[in-house]
Amino acid sequence: MSSPSALAETTGADAAARRRSELGQFLKACRARRTPQEAGLPPGTRRRTTGLRREEVAMLAGVGFTWYSWLEQGLPINVSSQVLDAVARTLAMDHAERRHLYRLADATPERAGVNTAVVTPELRAVIDNLDPLPAVLVNGRFDVVATNEAHDDMLWQWHSMPCVHKNTLWCHLTEPLAREKLLNYDEEIPYAVARLRADYARHVGEPEWEGDLRRLMSISEEFTELWERHEVAGPETRVRRLSNHDAGELTLIVSELAVAVAPGMRIEVYTPADEDNRERLKLTRGRSRAASGEARELQY
Repeated sequence: MSSPSALAETTGADAAARRRSELGQFLKACRARRTPQEAGLPPGTRRRTTGLRREEVAMLAGVGFTWYSWLEQGLPINVSSQVLDAVARTLAMDHAERRHLYRLADATPERAGVNTAVVTPELRAVIDNLDPLPAVLVNGRFDVVATNEAHDDMLWQWHSMPCVHKNTLWCHLTEPLAREKLLNYDEEIPYAVARLRADYARHVGEPEWEGDLRRLMSISEEFTELWERHEVAGPETRVRRLSNHDAGELTLIVSELAVAVAPGMRIEVYTPADEDNRERLKLTRGRSRAASGEARELQY
């Protein structure tokens, strides 16, 4: 008789195989719905299908034909977020389709331990009343639990594609333009990973933590390299420099507030570094509401 651990491993392997098979079928269906004309290609002749061919998707996405074929065939290969985004763009996926793609590719945070019930009316009021200062409630894995409108307004144009992660670390590591938008990226992201490593010490072996780390390492070589440094860091006041579409360059002081009623969570508050930055931060206001709810999908 198989041991419980062996059965768990078998079950996990079977689930991964089924997920990869579903991913392949999903990509084939999306490819079949995308015509050459819609993708900017000539219709050609002797086509057995009205949709794109595999080689056309690979060419337009800038990935190898063999690699893309393996992806559709459900073979166990690592997929970076940049490649997934390229495929999603080529197949003109909407937000729901892109989120489905990432989930099937096992490339999103599990968020199993994210309990939004901890956001009591009193805690919600604290976060909202910090406005006009942007504020976000995150846990030790950087999952976004709650934000205020100032935060949504400031970051509603962060993503070049709709957000599927709802996690500040993932959204930095997977966004192609992150370094253009977070101007001191090379200081802030190593610090964030060091914070994650420090918090991990209290969660070693927990499935949601181990799963998130495995997924993030599979899609981000940068994260893997930073994680393997084994650097740790504690809470500290940080300076964050952002490039904002409406306000230009913003220099903000990021402070943390511990949440006594929700252990392991913290509120990050963005305070303008000086009066000039305070005035320019005002230029971001109303943007998320003007987008008719789009911000909740675009910001992290």
